[in-house]
Amino acid sequence: MPTVTVNAVRLHYEQRGSGAPIVCIHGAGSSSALWLDALAKLGSLGRAIAYDRRGYGRSERPQPCDRIDVAQHTQDAAALLDALGAAPAIVIARSYGGEVATDLALRHPDRVRALVLLEAVPADLVPAAAAWTRALRDRLRDAAAHAGDDAIGEALIGAALGEGAWSSLPDEVRRVFKHNGPAALADLEGEWLRTDAAALAAIDRPVLLVAASDSPPEFRDPNDAMASALCDARTALVGGGHLIDPAAPEVLAFVEEVLEAGPMQRR
Repeated sequence: MPTVTVNAVRLHYEQRGSGAPIVCIHGAGSSSALWLDALAKLGSLGRAIAYDRRGYGRSERPQPCDRIDVAQHTQDAAALLDALGAAPAIVIARSYGGEVATDLALRHPDRVRALVLLEAVPADLVPAAAAWTRALRDRLRDAAAHAGDDAIGEALIGAALGEGAWSSLPDEVRRVFKHNGPAALADLEGEWLRTDAAALAAIDRPVLLVAASDSPPEFRDPNDAMASALCDARTALVGGGHLIDPAAPEVLAFVEEVLEAGPMQRR
């Protein structure tokens, strides 16, 4: 099982292919286990890496795990890229993973070649999205208080995909979200990325912002605000709901375009 220890935490990662690095950052409740199909497709374009963030999947969960700030995830991501010799990378992030990816581009621009954000705009950028995320945090708190940590994952899926979605998921997917429930709540209890349009304007990398047609507006609308703030951004709308395929045709085409533009030197 490939692991790397950074910032005193052991992180598990999966890797496919070779060449230019493409690094994948999962969302709240998820893990690299749900990215393996996409990783195989991305591995045909470059060296595709998906890792479990601290507290998630097969990575270490330091105790107590009641609060994880986005800055901790960001420092882990930067250190992982360095440890694996994978910078600068095309960074693909889904949902909460976008908080980490955007913070990485702001704090460590030399580690980022391009960004793909799958309904992954920082929640604090748009008031309605921030309010929705605070309500989600409260819902997960309530689930944990009344039914225990095992109930957090189901509450998360119900909020993101609809109340009947949990029972329709494959058993292996439900196991992932059940296991990662405490880490998901810890993410929401921690400090989120605090940013605004002026700060985001400093990101000078190409960015693809992807939204899903069946998602609620709190997921879709922040893409427009993010696109307006960035200097080199485009948007795409795909079918389905919030769990957007990281290897959707629009994503693969963007990654190929970035790679064809030639290597970016670290600054």
